[in-house]
Amino acid sequence: MTDTFTVVNPATEQPVVDVPLTDLAGTDAAIAAAHEAFRSWRAVAPGERAALLRRFAAVVDAHNEELAELEVRNSGHTWNNARWEAGNVRDCLNYYSGAPERLHGKQIPVAGGTDITFYEPLGVVGVIVPWNFPMPIAGWGFAPALAAGNCVVLKPAEMTPLTAIRIGELALEAGLPEHVLSVLPGKGSVVGERFVTHELVRKVVFTGSTEVGKRVMAGCAEQVKAVTLELGGKSSNIVFADADIAAAAASAPYAVFDNAGQDCCARSRILVERPAYDEFMAGLEKSVQALRVLDPADESSEMGPLISSGQRSTVEGFLSEVDVAFAGSRPDGTGWWIAPSVVTVEDPATRIWREEVFGPVVAVMAFDDEADAIAKANDTEYGLSGSIFTNDLGKGLRVARGVEAGNLSVNSHSSVRYWTPFGGYKQSGLGRELGPEAPLAFTEEKNVFIAH
Repeated sequence: MTDTFTVVNPATEQPVVDVPLTDLAGTDAAIAAAHEAFRSWRAVAPGERAALLRRFAAVVDAHNEELAELEVRNSGHTWNNARWEAGNVRDCLNYYSGAPERLHGKQIPVAGGTDITFYEPLGVVGVIVPWNFPMPIAGWGFAPALAAGNCVVLKPAEMTPLTAIRIGELALEAGLPEHVLSVLPGKGSVVGERFVTHELVRKVVFTGSTEVGKRVMAGCAEQVKAVTLELGGKSSNIVFADADIAAAAASAPYAVFDNAGQDCCARSRILVERPAYDEFMAGLEKSVQALRVLDPADESSEMGPLISSGQRSTVEGFLSEVDVAFAGSRPDGTGWWIAPSVVTVEDPATRIWREEVFGPVVAVMAFDDEADAIAKANDTEYGLSGSIFTNDLGKGLRVARGVEAGNLSVNSHSSVRYWTPFGGYKQSGLGRELGPEAPLAFTEEKNVFIAH
């Protein structure tokens, strides 16, 4: 009898559908089929592979509303977010459809002959996707991997498989050959672990917790297998007194409460220069209380529920240790809700200041000057993203260069663009995704010397 997982709508706590879970034998069969499909997929002419990816993008685009509706029910995402997420899959496919015809090698001057290099696909790539952003993070893995000529086996998170399953069906509808992109719903301890241990999987792309990422990395080391890791974050939003304080306070909630704070890039620590602290906090309270926290079925909702009762309990555990300065609203009744909450912190050893909460909670601390802001921002084992608000461009650039994080924004909270690289410092990850060079991360560089 096949094991199943019951997908539950986190806003209503009602079952959505039972999804069969792939077992070990099914995982091995899918990997073997992908390995066999790789032989012909890598040989597809670059222009033809590009055309297939563009067709895939067009089919995803035609199903944007369907995919968004699935994500609203499965993950509790707002409609605005879910539509953007489906559109991001489309955009990644379109962007990387330009790669097959542009995987240029080099001709390197040498004595006694000609030296040329080639970028060749790895083979089967395993992509392990988390539950917080099921669609875009899947696309960040499979779009450049397919463009480079690899086949992909993709494991969605157990709680949020619905959009990945549908995207796998749309790939076939668009004309991708069977087994070039395979979606395997299942447990991490079964499917994800097999991606790590199976010798035919030549790279693993993992997005998730730092704890699990370390185990994935250790497993890949056993086979000297390539790995990209996008892990946790505890990012800072640094607000200087010379910034537009009203604008900074108005934008801050969206930098941390988007997706109910379930975002590795969430600016879950706010550092405010002391002279502006009171003004900023007054503005922040107004903007937090104005945030529309509603069932995502309401298209005006700006924040939905947490993904599960377990995640809600984790966040409540953090909140039980501190005093909440102020909070926004939350619906009554069913659903795994927590009101967007703001706490103030003076001691940097406080757990809520140091650990990733992964919920709608932000901690605020004052700082004294530029050096103090950088020191406090860097006092963390993570280094994924961050924001700097200042009207002094030189200061903004200095602080951005000083903060140990992979993705910084000045007077903005933007972390992700599919055409720019994304990844973390320290325990926030290893390697980079997205940007023009992402397909190269799914290749081996081969050097060939031809004697004259």
